[in-house]
Amino acid sequence: MDLSAEVDQLVKTSQSWIPLIMEYGSRLLLALLTLAIGWWVINKVTYRLGKLLALRNADLALQGFISSLANIILKILLVVSVASMIGIETTSFVAAIGAAGLAIGLALQGSLANFAGGVLILLFRPFRLGDWIEAQGVSGTVDSIQIFHTVLRTGDNKTVILPNGSLSNGIITNTNRQPTRKVVFDVGVNYEADLQKARQVLLELAKDPRVHQDPAPQAVVSLLGDSSITLSLRIWVNTADYWDVLFMLNEHARDRLKEEGIDIPFPQRVIRVVQEAAVQ
Repeated sequence: MDLSAEVDQLVKTSQSWIPLIMEYGSRLLLALLTLAIGWWVINKVTYRLGKLLALRNADLALQGFISSLANIILKILLVVSVASMIGIETTSFVAAIGAAGLAIGLALQGSLANFAGGVLILLFRPFRLGDWIEAQGVSGTVDSIQIFHTVLRTGDNKTVILPNGSLSNGIITNTNRQPTRKVVFDVGVNYEADLQKARQVLLELAKDPRVHQDPAPQAVVSLLGDSSITLSLRIWVNTADYWDVLFMLNEHARDRLKEEGIDIPFPQRVIRVVQEAAVQ
């Protein structure tokens, strides 16, 4: 009798469990299926979004940022939807996410500032990949623009990582933004030198195919120094030719001036020694 009673009790208990298992099991199975399919669809959608941005010739950094941000947001919404399917109250779930977000935001204020700076940089684009910029006391080529930081490669191939928060709020010098740059080449000559001849030598150096003739090159007296007169050659070149032309001027100016008998003086001082008469 005891055994049959236990069997009857087990049957009755199983009869109450089976509907619950069927109900919640089907919900869980449907939720897992939705999660798997939704995850796959989101990856495909964000991939297509990246391709669409590429067809629109969007900046490479902007493509990656928008695709990543869309992927994260859509997956968060998918997880919330799947949680509601298995009976979890989404209101409390969203409230928990909000509270956690507030706590994380207070703990990571600097990181959020960098995130906001990254958004501003990607939206207003003060520089792009491949540009040479000067900011925060360093200069280099922009290798990548991440959500929280920007990576520069210096002229001697060092990697410099700048936080986007300070970068977006500071002064940025972009040397690649304009198609042309002005070269200002200064050289000092003796006070006894023929200034017209020296100016002519500099203008002859400016007759280079890389130097623009409109606006025309100028050679002017820019400074009367302690021991020399500073002549300034001012020319316009394509941005890509700036350094090559400047190095060419440094190399040839001395020899051409020397050929014309014009010296580039060293800094010098004249010291007068006054001898006082012996006191009688």
